Amino acid sequence: MKLLPVSAIVPTRARPIPLARALESLAAQGVALAELIVIDGSTDVFSRRVVEQHAKGSSGCTVVWQPASQFGAAVQRNQGVAVATQPLICFFDDDILFEPACIERLYCGLQSDPRLGGVNAMIANQHYCSPGVASRTVLRLIHGKGESSYAGRVIGPGVNLLPADGDDMPEIVPVEWLNLGCTIYRREALPTPPFDRIFTGYSLMEDLTLSLRVAQHWRLANVRTARIFHDSQPGPHKTDVTALAAMQLINRHYVMTEVLARHRFLDYLHLFEWEMFQLAVCAARSDSRPQFWARCRGKLLGVSQIWRHSPSANHPHV
Repeated sequence: MKLLPVSAIVPTRARPIPLARALESLAAQGVALAELIVIDGSTDVFSRRVVEQHAKGSSGCTVVWQPASQFGAAVQRNQGVAVATQPLICFFDDDILFEPACIERLYCGLQSDPRLGGVNAMIANQHYCSPGVASRTVLRLIHGKGESSYAGRVIGPGVNLLPADGDDMPEIVPVEWLNLGCTIYRREALPTPPFDRIFTGYSLMEDLTLSLRVAQHWRLANVRTARIFHDSQPGPHKTDVTALAAMQLINRHYVMTEVLARHRFLDYLHLFEWEMFQLAVCAARSDSRPQFWARCRGKLLGVSQIWRHSPSANHPHV
């Protein structure tokens, strides 16, 4: 079996069944990674047993299990990268399923252009949808101009949109950001550590921040034929609507100010417009309407935290 010079980093916590499915689909790829590092935040032994069972059937792959020194997707990934030995770093989630040849297509895509710092796989069950009239109006407003497509773009105050798919598109498509469902980066392209300290717990937008930092010196691309299925799992981080809404605002503000270096009054106005639009969409949709007031509380909590801790929020530059 072909062995690829890749260290894969997988953060997990108390999800042994999805983890087992992810590793089973990895084992069926037809190629082997040189190294698999699982950083486990579980308080039981079940995830570790899953990793040990996978190691028994691995062909040439060094399998490393470590208990998490801290809990959180970003900090667990940092822990994994610190012990990785290979020149390429693959991040993938514990709740994905690899479609055939995904890893090899990602690897070949990255090798096709030495200017590429990272590539990611297409999430088969998450699609870019062309925005409707209202969405396109808001996107044009916060972007400052219209675009024929916003697929794979990062616009305004750190609003990132999924890449597009289609049989008429090339296999490798340039994008402005990479998700961490399944991504391979050149190690030399990664900052040290890869993920900033602000990203705790669920770590919303840590993928956006990392890819924007890499994109300052490297190109990024989506390998459209490398595909995964995201078998998204429930968890307390998804049920606390207020905390999630606050994290979304705080982390987007961080991306806008610290990564994109956008501090003008107009930038803050665009952030406000985007957040108000998201609340309006929540109120308009019957499936999300019951969460409206919890999201409002979260946004107010986020504003309060930004006001207390961010000088740029107190004194935006005009």
